[in-house]
Amino acid sequence: MVVLLTVVGIVLFVVGLLFSIAWHELGHMSTAKMFGIKCTEFMVGFGKTLWSVRRGETEYGIKAVPLGGFVRMVGMLPPAKRAEGGGAKKMSRWRAMAEDAREASYVELSPEDQDRQFYQRAPWKRLIVMFAGPGMNLILAVILLAVLFMGIGVHKETPQIGQLRECIVPAGVTATECTDEFDRTPSYEAGLEPGDLILSIDGERTEGANVNSQIRQSLGPTEFVIERDGDRFTTDIDIVENELPARDADGNIVYELDENGNHVYDEQGRRVAATEVVGFLGVIFVQERQALTVGESVSEVGTMLVNVGEAIIALPSRVPEVFGAAFLGEQRTEDSPVGIVGISRIGGEIMSQGLPVIDTVAIMLSILASVNLFLFAFNMLPILPLDGGHMVGAIWESIKKWTARIFRRPDPGPVDVALLTPVAYVIVACFLVFSVILLVADLINPVRLFG
Repeated sequence: MVVLLTVVGIVLFVVGLLFSIAWHELGHMSTAKMFGIKCTEFMVGFGKTLWSVRRGETEYGIKAVPLGGFVRMVGMLPPAKRAEGGGAKKMSRWRAMAEDAREASYVELSPEDQDRQFYQRAPWKRLIVMFAGPGMNLILAVILLAVLFMGIGVHKETPQIGQLRECIVPAGVTATECTDEFDRTPSYEAGLEPGDLILSIDGERTEGANVNSQIRQSLGPTEFVIERDGDRFTTDIDIVENELPARDADGNIVYELDENGNHVYDEQGRRVAATEVVGFLGVIFVQERQALTVGESVSEVGTMLVNVGEAIIALPSRVPEVFGAAFLGEQRTEDSPVGIVGISRIGGEIMSQGLPVIDTVAIMLSILASVNLFLFAFNMLPILPLDGGHMVGAIWESIKKWTARIFRRPDPGPVDVALLTPVAYVIVACFLVFSVILLVADLINPVRLFG
């Protein structure tokens, strides 16, 4: 059964990833056709075509390597400007690469389609076409997260006691039984019971997630108003100090950093939480799913997008770590970058845990939404061959045209992004090498969320 669930999880994630890629390319193609640009191919994946079908002037298909996709639009690159004087000059290798790419963009151009080329459209139209791809990923991520945050909800602590801790144990110490070495917890000494509802602490009303924060800020004899089986009573509990995992203002765990500002990991590759000495009661509160408001959901999406941006910026610095995990047997950390295989395997791991259906759906929605946020942010990078690189070309051309009009100069014509083709080749080569390293790491030393 576990194997079956694992396979189902892998398949679901593969389907989700392929849909995200196709959804991205649909944004490009739909806006391109809206502006009259000829699209000859709509492909998910790269390399050898596994399946395809032609509808009208466009061939739709799936290719063997699912590392992305593309929509082939004719005339992506403008024609080369003719040098004055007309003499033939020896072409540099850089220029030759640019011209080869330029010729490839005209292979499927028919005489009747001369006015349907990408470069002929106004810069603002090209900007829309190129933004539509990552924009679709952003839309899909927002939809998935709206379902998660406002539909399913997120786990939040309630003021109701779920379990009692019998003894005071500092962070990082494991103890299955209380001994003379450890004192009894304040909750145990006070006779609190599972199911008790804490209504207020030191005169301040408790409101769900803030109850732990109130306890951590308290010390010494503190007045608690408790509700048990419908009856209310007041009791003083002597809050003690204890070393616990540090938390920020939002209640999130703060992780330990080394002298270089990098996370510290334990032997299992998990981030080590920083610790702090705070007030300690010795209870575990009941958690329940609560739907977020629109404002809270927008804030969460913004936080996730910032985290994705930070992860992309840090990606080059993670290459040695992934290389070590792939070829040197080094420990793979829980927040290590993962590729298509790795994230699909994580989907299988989630399905095989036997979690409640609602929790499984919530985790998978969160991961798939994160993937789409990554696709959005990554494709917005202002480098070719990514969408952001073409967008920068359109913006620069618009600025040049606008400046020429102001100073009553001739139209400067389209920006020749073909001259950056060699740079694009280098970026693609780096991406392919990193993808191979990720593939090896995901196969022989995968990231494990559940140990």
